[in-house]
Amino acid sequence: MTLRSDVAELLDAAGILDVDVDEAVADEHVRSSAYRRIVSAAASSRSRERDRATLATILRDPVEVVSKSAVVELVDRVAMEVDGREAFRQWTAELLPELDRFKAEGNREFVRCRMHDWLFYLSVKEGHMPTSAELAKATRWMQRTLAEGATPSAVLALLAESGSSRKIRNIARNRAGSRKLRRQ
Repeated sequence: MTLRSDVAELLDAAGILDVDVDEAVADEHVRSSAYRRIVSAAASSRSRERDRATLATILRDPVEVVSKSAVVELVDRVAMEVDGREAFRQWTAELLPELDRFKAEGNREFVRCRMHDWLFYLSVKEGHMPTSAELAKATRWMQRTLAEGATPSAVLALLAESGSSRKIRNIARNRAGSRKLRRQ
């Protein structure tokens, strides 16, 4: 497979007709934008059957930072679309072997970490009250996502006490405080 055939196949499968394939092949910025649209279409699909093939094709891109961005966006979008933690865990288990296509171990580890973060987020969303130790394993990005989002008061209290940065602790403290004010 060539980059041109890979990009053309991905665009066709996503039903995207307004991207010039030759321009996408020549310009990594155009290609990155096309991948974002492809990932958006894939994530919004009810079926997860083509995700592994889409991921494998994107990971053949010669510019690894372009493929990493697309893979992270796919993970982020699917995490918000799936029906709970268990469905996401199964989906990530299917995709993990494809991550070995990354040349840089740091990119493989970053995507694995993002998957772990989303599993943590989904468990909190399903009612799990994390411990301080579990919270410490979540990245600052995920802790901030929890602190800024629709998070249960008990989790906000834990973040206010044990968040990994002052900013996270302050956001959680302020959100927890504003909830108390609204109840009065």
